[in-house]
Amino acid sequence: MALIFTKDNFASETSNGVSLIDFWAEWCGPCRMMSPIIDDLAKEYEGRVKIGKINVDEEMELAENFGVSSIPTLVIMKDGHEVKRFVGLTQKAVLASALDSFLG
Repeated sequence: MALIFTKDNFASETSNGVSLIDFWAEWCGPCRMMSPIIDDLAKEYEGRVKIGKINVDEEMELAENFGVSSIPTLVIMKDGHEVKRFVGLTQKAVLASALDSFLG
């Protein structure tokens, strides 16, 4: 299961290693379509990548800090820094390939 990132745990959860952050909202149809993909990736990369979700309605400050203007927005971070971004529905294989490239 994917983690839930909030302003309280975001920095500590993403400061080391590779993370995938899914910016989403309940009312967003494409976000709901991404949800099972994110959950699958969380299982497959458990222990290697921190995968979590940020509800943009509940964590507006984090969404603003990342300049999120469309959802779903998926951000890959390495050691606390953004290294890749996807906007819109993204295939699982594309995300997995990107994660693998940063796990090196």
